[in-house]
Amino acid sequence: MSHTRIDFEKIRTLKDFYDLMAQTRELRFALVNELYTGGTVDAADIASLENARRSLQEIPGSGGRYQLELDADRIIEVELDYEINELEKDILYLEQGEAALLSYLEEIHTGFREHVAAGVAMLEGKSFNAFITDRDGTINNYCGRYRSSVQSIYNAIWLTRFADTCCENPIIITSAPLQGPGIVDVSVSPEKKIIYAASKGREFIDLTGTRRSFEIAPEKQQILDRLNEQLRELMAMPEYEKFSLIGSGLQFKFGQTTIARQDISASIPADESQAFMEKLTEMVAALDPDGHNFRIEDTGLDVEIILTIEGDEGLKDFDKADSVNYLAQEMGLEMARGPHLVCGDTGSDVPMIDAVMAYSEETYAIFVTADDELGNRVMSACPNSLIVPTPDVLVAILNTLAG
Repeated sequence: MSHTRIDFEKIRTLKDFYDLMAQTRELRFALVNELYTGGTVDAADIASLENARRSLQEIPGSGGRYQLELDADRIIEVELDYEINELEKDILYLEQGEAALLSYLEEIHTGFREHVAAGVAMLEGKSFNAFITDRDGTINNYCGRYRSSVQSIYNAIWLTRFADTCCENPIIITSAPLQGPGIVDVSVSPEKKIIYAASKGREFIDLTGTRRSFEIAPEKQQILDRLNEQLRELMAMPEYEKFSLIGSGLQFKFGQTTIARQDISASIPADESQAFMEKLTEMVAALDPDGHNFRIEDTGLDVEIILTIEGDEGLKDFDKADSVNYLAQEMGLEMARGPHLVCGDTGSDVPMIDAVMAYSEETYAIFVTADDELGNRVMSACPNSLIVPTPDVLVAILNTLAG
């Protein structure tokens, strides 16, 4: 079958880079579908991935940082560890097979085999009603920019196997939007295999391919629209444009907006990042002086500006516990019937455990973290828990469970 062909090219601009990553998404999606239905991959497909990798590796730069032209006058520096490393893993997977990839993962991740064995021992033989997981940092390795965090082939196949074999309702809950760019644009799993719940679960695509969304009051949508227009104008200014290009960039989601103020490479000086945070806070306060409509979450990397909802104790932001409850009701998931598996990597994912445990104590959790405090929170919230060091370990556990 003829697939997208990727030639080696000299990448000099940010647009060139994103265009190349979009080509890798198109090719990977086609190859995953081919492999998952029993097909094969030919040498030309692997050569295309190798051309993409070499195109990235030969971008000018030094010390692990690559230089891309933003325009005729401005250069930005980026790290491309995710994009290059995931292409290398995919090429190894396609050329030498799953056993070779697993051997490589054992080499780069200390204790890989032991962590996978522990996860399999905890979950082996179980068929889950709901598998509810975060994406970035949990089942997908971190990337410096969301728009180029294209899912790898091996990752998609392993997750899809687990979704098909071990659970009825596989759900990825992410803060990113569905599209534009969003989780659909960077995922390469076959369609109608996984429920994509975006914007913290306010909008989702179910297993029939139908998009559904949480109802937002018109007056709240109007104030969010005003905020988004002001942010568009702000990002058009040369001194602020860089914040739309790093990390998560500027994402207009359903019921909230995200803007990066830093990335995992600390590309922005700390004082400049903090000044931008203060600028955003002032902008929100001017639109919503009484704090009735917005809540701000600052992760240190991203600023999440979230429309409020009514909670038991008054107005609150829409969190991942609200997402679990909304999805359970909207799709009739019968959450009182376990077992369930919840996966995450940050404190904002712990409310998913709390929400699922409220339905059924037959709940298991795997979190990806090196933070002992977070690990203890997870273990306290869910006795049947495991802490692992990397997303590669987690997806290898899921793949092993799928047989």
